[in-house]
Amino acid sequence: MPPLRNRIQDGMNLAQKTRPSLDGQRFQVVVIGGGINGVAIARECARAKRRTLLLEQHDFGSGTTSRSTRIIHGGLRYLEFGELGLVRESLRERQRLLRERPHLVHTVQFLLALGENSRRSAMKIRLGLWLYRRLGGKAPAANGAAERARFERLLDAGKRWSIFNFEDAQCEFPERLVAEWLLEAAAAGAVVRNYAQVLAVDVAYGRAKGLLFRDLPTGTEQRVEAAWIINATGPWADRVCQRSGINTHGPMVGGVRGSHIVLPRFPGAPDAAVFTEAVDARPIFLIPWNEQVLVGTTEVPDQSDPGKTQPSPDEIEYLLNSLDALLPGAGVSAHDVRYALAGVRPLPFIRGKNPGGITRRHFLHDHGKHGVERMISIIGGKLTTAAELARECAAKIGIPVAESKAAVWVAEGEIDATMDDWIAEISGLSGISAEAAEAIVTWHGKRTLVIAQLARSGAHMRAALCPHSQHIVAQAVDAFQNEYAVTLGDVLLRRVPVAMAACWSEECSRTAASRIAAALGWSKPEEMSELEAFERERKAFLVKPSPARVGREVPG
Repeated sequence: MPPLRNRIQDGMNLAQKTRPSLDGQRFQVVVIGGGINGVAIARECARAKRRTLLLEQHDFGSGTTSRSTRIIHGGLRYLEFGELGLVRESLRERQRLLRERPHLVHTVQFLLALGENSRRSAMKIRLGLWLYRRLGGKAPAANGAAERARFERLLDAGKRWSIFNFEDAQCEFPERLVAEWLLEAAAAGAVVRNYAQVLAVDVAYGRAKGLLFRDLPTGTEQRVEAAWIINATGPWADRVCQRSGINTHGPMVGGVRGSHIVLPRFPGAPDAAVFTEAVDARPIFLIPWNEQVLVGTTEVPDQSDPGKTQPSPDEIEYLLNSLDALLPGAGVSAHDVRYALAGVRPLPFIRGKNPGGITRRHFLHDHGKHGVERMISIIGGKLTTAAELARECAAKIGIPVAESKAAVWVAEGEIDATMDDWIAEISGLSGISAEAAEAIVTWHGKRTLVIAQLARSGAHMRAALCPHSQHIVAQAVDAFQNEYAVTLGDVLLRRVPVAMAACWSEECSRTAASRIAAALGWSKPEEMSELEAFERERKAFLVKPSPARVGREVPG
């Protein structure tokens, strides 16, 4: 397999091939880490007219962000720990995302299911839900009696259950939220580079002065100067400091692995999302996602390389046992698991603390107290509060923070009508079906117009990425041309994440690679090189577990 540098230089992506060297340049803010938090911080700084550089060692949104439970929530469970401030902040940011990104973030009805042996009393749950709704400024959720009754029939009939309903939100593809914020950061003037591995932060006279990074596509090492450095690398935060000789007087991050399993829509699978207790009374979720069912998550201390973390057989068995305890009639076994995935949460390090009891608040670790001025490490954080974290970080380094100026697509209550009009317009403009137009609008919002114009240029651009998908080649081309995608994996797993669909197989991968190659003029060796690299990345990310290793083939 040729190295990434060779594959790009061979002409796969001209925008990346020709990106100029940054060696010797000076920036007011350099952000290390291109997950949801890093991208949000870069966007905030660039909007404030600060010269900003964003560096990501792999691809934007490919780390912890892409391995989350994909919900935008206030954190009902945080009320148990008295974290009213975090819940209030999360609910406020949830409403902001629902208003500003209606194509990506939508409300979801949740059912809270507690068994007869739960340590959480029904009275406390009712009080918590009342407070949750009050903090969120929302009226009580719709009754949902029919879905609740259907769900109750699926539960273990030998137990008494308490069922409650409430409303939260879901972002099925936070990778797309990262892509949109990335484009807004770049439009505001930020320089953004994926596949840029930071080797060390330069420290002189007690102050961070800049950093050295390796540009992987070109293989060159480049040094930049910076007035401020923000370490937003999540579970890699301690490693950045260690490589740079920065003493943090102990770990900042206590990595906790969270694993999920993805199942087919089994008979009787609830249409509502379910918040319940696992076999050890930990809270877990059962969520309709991407025409499948997402179950998770686990909490396992993990200090290994975050880029190589994998779900363990024990975690998969734990999730299956928990599902079986809830829905014994589902008949789900290890053979049914389409894939499992795992990521490391960058929770604050607290020695001896149970992972479930560690706060989900974010912290801005100012290295000035340890002798390195002008450098901040971001510890913790979650999808819901990334924009708020970015505003706090900007204020911390002296950047005035204005109220969000993101365009609001529609007023509440008008989303469906506006989406229908937009879908019809895109379909007519581009010559694609209404179903394909809807699929594209759902992922790209108003940027769908750019893709529609590409689709008009020829039938090869309107071709489906695979026979089972409504998503088209023009989306992939746009990702390479405008959304900083470098590899086939960047496109099919993050910019146009069709490879996480229920249908996807190696045949789908071959079809997509062939159609994208034809549209971009790749040679056959380039196509095969990209395809092989993509399949390796997909199988390392979306792990197909061995039922024999899980040790549980049928529900017990």
